[in-house]
Amino acid sequence: MDGSPARPVPLVPDAAPAAPGRGRLAALTLLTLGFFAANSLLARAALRPGLADPATFTAIRLASGAAALGGLALASRRARPRGGSAGSALALFAYAAAFSLAYRRIDAGPGAFLLFFAVQASMIGWSVLRGARPTRRQWAGLAVALAGLGWLTLPGAHAPDARGAALMLAAGVAWGAYTLRGRGVRDPAGATAANFALAVPLALCLVIASAGTLHLTARGAALAAASGAVASGVGYVLWYTVVPALGAARAAAVQLAVPAMVPLAAAGLLGEAITPRLLAAGTAILAGVALAIAPAARGGAFTRALSSRAGSAVERPPR
Repeated sequence: MDGSPARPVPLVPDAAPAAPGRGRLAALTLLTLGFFAANSLLARAALRPGLADPATFTAIRLASGAAALGGLALASRRARPRGGSAGSALALFAYAAAFSLAYRRIDAGPGAFLLFFAVQASMIGWSVLRGARPTRRQWAGLAVALAGLGWLTLPGAHAPDARGAALMLAAGVAWGAYTLRGRGVRDPAGATAANFALAVPLALCLVIASAGTLHLTARGAALAAASGAVASGVGYVLWYTVVPALGAARAAAVQLAVPAMVPLAAAGLLGEAITPRLLAAGTAILAGVALAIAPAARGGAFTRALSSRAGSAVERPPR
């Protein structure tokens, strides 16, 4: 997502971990959501003032994420992470590259809402294409979310850059594809680590292709490494720890907090403005998506189709 693409169990020992107590679960969940929200903040902090170019930021983020996830996997299982695939690595790279390119142009707050909408819309759209039929209430939720998106991107004084918005929507679609490709993976943590590693060569190709525009400061490198190793890597490990205790429904619900957290944090840390348009459009997007993904009273085909993907979607939240 992001901040930080959602499912982790501490990168995963053979025995299931003991469920955390209620207070510890709440604290770990809040910390995890903070890590995911931090991805947007770290990217914007590095890319807006030009502390790093998007290609270099992407490469460092993926490489540091691969190192952190791979190291944790080796430490917990003493085995190389497996389960990655070329298709999933390509989707992960496309997400990370578009995410970085977008945050060079748009603020963290609008970017988080755009990313969240695109991830959810792409997964819901895929379910509909596969034959699922939303209820009237769910169609209404989709319409409300789409209206919020239109309001957010409507040309005007506070509209995000059009190219940046398009790039962030593309990042969300790529993350949705990555999530859908992860359906049924037996070892999500190992597969995530392997996919990060497989995406690094693609990021290096982007760096080579961007040779004329590369630039990097020490602070930019540190922000990119923190995004990959901490916000993504540690964030995933914590998430895989809390999701079994939360359950799929609550895990999906708490993810709604991530795009809401980003504008508030960005206002305090990055000096971004929280405009009436952002508040209204963001509220519409979150409310519409919540309505669309909420279980139907009788569990219709659309709800069952989304539930069949809940593991993957919850496993990899938009970051």
